Amino acid sequence: MISNISAIVRSLLFMLVVTVWTVLVCSLVLLCFWLPHHVLRQMGHIWTTPVTWLIRYLLGISYELRGAENIVHPAVILSKHQSAWETIVLQEIFPDLLFVWKKELKYLPFFGWALALMPMISIDRGAGKNALNQLVTQGKRRLSQDYSVAVFPEGTRVAPGFKRRYKIGGAFLAVDAGVPLIPVALNSGEVWGRNALLKRPGRVVVSIGPRIDTVGISPEEANARAEQWIENEMRRISPALYPDEAA
Repeated sequence: MISNISAIVRSLLFMLVVTVWTVLVCSLVLLCFWLPHHVLRQMGHIWTTPVTWLIRYLLGISYELRGAENIVHPAVILSKHQSAWETIVLQEIFPDLLFVWKKELKYLPFFGWALALMPMISIDRGAGKNALNQLVTQGKRRLSQDYSVAVFPEGTRVAPGFKRRYKIGGAFLAVDAGVPLIPVALNSGEVWGRNALLKRPGRVVVSIGPRIDTVGISPEEANARAEQWIENEMRRISPALYPDEAA
């Protein structure tokens, strides 16, 4: 009971501090709209680095990084997505990382306005096949500018122990651009649930798999290799959530 109250208090305090910090940092970014995109992207760490510190020391959520030697740059990062945790901390793990975001976010006060100035990849998810063209066109340009691109292949946050169909967009981008594809498995949802106000102390495991060389293979094959590695690794990270496989 006491631990639950403590977690609630820390979660509320975290939300308050992050809200204030977001307004301050986004205001700074908006004032610096005239700076080159690489500089604006680096300014993003003014937000992510302190927030990562708060996650560790206020919320009590640490992380263990496995496979750091597999990080190459630039690359397309194909990652499991369970909570907002990875949208913050992966930026501290992978250098010059960009995310794919739906363009409607740019209308959010402060955060969306500042995000629109960043060299992220904005797509219209309701555009059907044209959304893939938007991803590839913008993604190739950013990769050529020495950024890496993170894609969540399941398209949305998925609860621990479950999976959705892996969409081909990230693999298609990697193959078309001729850059490596890096699979990432993680279990952030076990301490930070989807849309959850309450965050529980614990440790997140981030496991980075061997890079997949996309030269000479199809997007379908690259996607299948990444999916197989990620889903197999999820069973090693969170064996209790896959009791049938463990048995």
